[in-house]
Amino acid sequence: MDDVLDPGVRGAIGRMTATLQHRGPDGQGVFSDPVAALGHRRLAIIDREGGAQPISNEDGSYWIVFNGEIYNHRALRARLIARGHVFRTTSDTEAIVHAYEEYGADCVPMLEGMFAFAVYDVRNREVFIARDRLGKKPLFYAQLGGALHFASEIKALRASPAWNPAVDLTELEGYLSLGYFLAPGTIYRHVRTLPPAHWLRLRGGRVEVRRYWDVERFDDHPGAGAALEREIEETLQTCVVDRLESEVPLGAFLSGGIDSGLVVSMMAEALGPGVTTTTVGFGEAAHNEIAAAGLTASRFATRHHTEIIQPALTSVLDAIVDGFDQPFADASAVPTYHVAAMARRHVTVALSGDGGDEAFGGYSFRYVPHALESMARSFVPGAPGRFAAAWLGERWPRSPQMPKALRLGTLLENIARDPAAAYYADLCMVKPHQARRLLGLAPLRDPSASSVYEAVTAPYRRCASASATQRAQYADLNVYLPNDVLVKVDRMTMQHGLEVRCPLLDHRVVELAFRIPAHRKMPRLRPKHLLRQIASRRLPAELARLPKRGFSAPIGEWIAGPCAEQFEADVFLASGAVRSLIDAAHVRKLFDDHRTGRADHAQLLWTVWMLARWGSMASVAPALRAAAVA
Repeated sequence: MDDVLDPGVRGAIGRMTATLQHRGPDGQGVFSDPVAALGHRRLAIIDREGGAQPISNEDGSYWIVFNGEIYNHRALRARLIARGHVFRTTSDTEAIVHAYEEYGADCVPMLEGMFAFAVYDVRNREVFIARDRLGKKPLFYAQLGGALHFASEIKALRASPAWNPAVDLTELEGYLSLGYFLAPGTIYRHVRTLPPAHWLRLRGGRVEVRRYWDVERFDDHPGAGAALEREIEETLQTCVVDRLESEVPLGAFLSGGIDSGLVVSMMAEALGPGVTTTTVGFGEAAHNEIAAAGLTASRFATRHHTEIIQPALTSVLDAIVDGFDQPFADASAVPTYHVAAMARRHVTVALSGDGGDEAFGGYSFRYVPHALESMARSFVPGAPGRFAAAWLGERWPRSPQMPKALRLGTLLENIARDPAAAYYADLCMVKPHQARRLLGLAPLRDPSASSVYEAVTAPYRRCASASATQRAQYADLNVYLPNDVLVKVDRMTMQHGLEVRCPLLDHRVVELAFRIPAHRKMPRLRPKHLLRQIASRRLPAELARLPKRGFSAPIGEWIAGPCAEQFEADVFLASGAVRSLIDAAHVRKLFDDHRTGRADHAQLLWTVWMLARWGSMASVAPALRAAAVA
């Protein structure tokens, strides 16, 4: 936004908005004046008749576009009406614009919900954008052609006549290690992600970005036993009920785990039998939770829908890659895409169990090792002992059947590291030295020299808890959850115009969880103990005893089998845009070893493949080739 917006950019707002039709199939709207332009695609859920956007306050001095849901909008509306504000609709969107008019930036912490919104102050020629606390709803921005552009997805920015396609290759090493990009960075040099719990204001040509929320209290909750379990259960019940407002069909994702099971049980209490639930699985037993999910569906008499996904990956791969607008290598995007497609045939809104692992200690393959490493460090005799542990760890045999973080060699190596460095090593999907080898670069002697090391470890070091497991969970809340899990859920569901709500990621649940000391959340290193205790009273007994299963996909089998030829074509053909960025001979050896069963390089090869598929997109390839030459 400049003093006068370029007419070409202002005229393109409709085209930019149209790129997001999948996110809002129910309508579109545009507001513009000589200074600014706002566009919106609507998924109509609350006040379907009157809630069209953009929408203004009473006198048109503030305009808003908004993506998400505000669960306390009725209470906020009553407060604002008492202060003299006049409402024309019953939509939650209008509550935000009046709240901003009344309180300015201080309105953002008042909002309970998931949101990304932009308010344009007509009189002062200012724009204010904000994103929810945990990062459920995306928000990208870029300074292009002298104007601030912002959108829910990068593809809308690409539709601007001011678009600059320059690619930032310095971000590739981090992507190859983690499998995703860390906010505020993206693959594009001029595009930034507004981090969760932040707002941005453009005033007088200057951009100000500020954090408005964080978890501040750790390990100070006095409760224990049944009383603590009751408090957690009641808080979660409140958050589930808050998410049941809808004027369109509403249901839930149901896996075989306890998190989604608890959500469904509380929905059934509030709504009665007949809640719509959906589950998908693969033919391989290791990737199929349909039977376990069926136990919960039967207990609560849900209208349950299941589907076995056949590995015809290439038929949906382009839609999945396009949904992220930049490389993304969490393969659980594939089943998420399918379960969203299936759910959308029955509902427009679905509740999910996302967030329970990060807040309550569910990732035993990550959090248990951190606890063990922390205890072991106290017995290691200084530098000589750490050197011996590192030496032994490098040479210890590592069974690929064990999760990476639980392998004894990994534990020994991590004992020798700074705890934050150990967290970084465990978080990487691909080891940093392997990621650099993919790019033809020499390994770093010091992992802290990695391009993403500081960003990954900063939350771990910032956490005020003395507990290694709390620090790892807090770091996941700031790194893994918003940049991987929630990106995957938002893009894959919104590809089908499906809204997902996450009660376990309500900030009230999260704040309560981090106040509970780790030894109560994981007594004797039992993962997610408190939620399991609640589940033992609510869910079928078999579920409480089942081990944690990720929402995974058989990518190793795909790459070695039915998708092998497509992988070769995308990665190794001379015309491929990504070929000049990677060490093709090295990747070829990894692929051959994987295909013949000599080694398992599934995640590493998938990460390269997703980069190559993204690089083959017509809108990307020229800029990628130019960056590689430069």
